[in-house]
Amino acid sequence: MIAAMLPRVAIALTLLSVPLVDFAFAGDPSGTWLTEGGKSRVRIADCGGAICGNIVWLKEPNDDAGKPKTDQNNADASKRNRPIIGVGIVLSMKPSGTDKWAGQVYNAEDGKTYSGSVTLTGANSLKLEGCALGGLVCKSQTWTRVN
Repeated sequence: MIAAMLPRVAIALTLLSVPLVDFAFAGDPSGTWLTEGGKSRVRIADCGGAICGNIVWLKEPNDDAGKPKTDQNNADASKRNRPIIGVGIVLSMKPSGTDKWAGQVYNAEDGKTYSGSVTLTGANSLKLEGCALGGLVCKSQTWTRVN
């Protein structure tokens, strides 16, 4: 009788020794985020299975002449007169791990687009990283969730 139970005990012990699959789901970066330094707010939302983020607020929305700031540094001259508020800066980032998305980042300060990523570092904080030269030179910011 004990000999008949040994195969079942061995199978049970084998199953118990297999690591359990982690069913953690990625956090949700959707919402409005205050950028590092507090100069702007970016609203991140789903855009067809990816995430995208647009500038929705500027601490200083007007230029020295009192007119709304424009995307004056954009490499594409046809976009230099568009208002900064509304410009997409987190571009088509797709999931690339738990709490991480990868895609492109537009930097309105220099008018260039870089490879980038967003990583949730807590319920109300994320790290935005932009890289050039194939990832040799990277800069990051920590953003805080506003809502």
